[in-house]
Amino acid sequence: MRVLGLDIGDRRVGVAVSDETGTIATPHGVHTRRSAPEDVAQLAQLARQLGAVAIVAGLPLNMDGTEGQQARKTRALAKAIASEAQLPLHYLDERLTSVEADRAMVEGGLTRRARKKREDALAAVLILQAWLARENTQM
Repeated sequence: MRVLGLDIGDRRVGVAVSDETGTIATPHGVHTRRSAPEDVAQLAQLARQLGAVAIVAGLPLNMDGTEGQQARKTRALAKAIASEAQLPLHYLDERLTSVEADRAMVEGGLTRRARKKREDALAAVLILQAWLARENTQM
């Protein structure tokens, strides 16, 4: 059960993928956004290439739990990707995942430049790993 995790931003999309057992999420890289149609096509193709059976997108809720403009943009792109890939789509509250990802990299001794290159992919890992943990405890 390979699952694709996405941390969707305005400039980049962090990508993570689970192992075949759906237990461990690992970073797959960062997609630099170009245009919505290109982003949808490339990310849906990636999901197919990796053999994903589902997509999990981080949903950037406001601190009070409401959805703002960024959450609406994230939903629109995630829905388009899932539709193109013909895969089920799940969301996970991603509040503070980028902060958590950056903190982990600082503790790991990475420079600011190295952190910037990896932050989006690590945020996608945190989103996907949290979703996998939740799903595995519900089984």
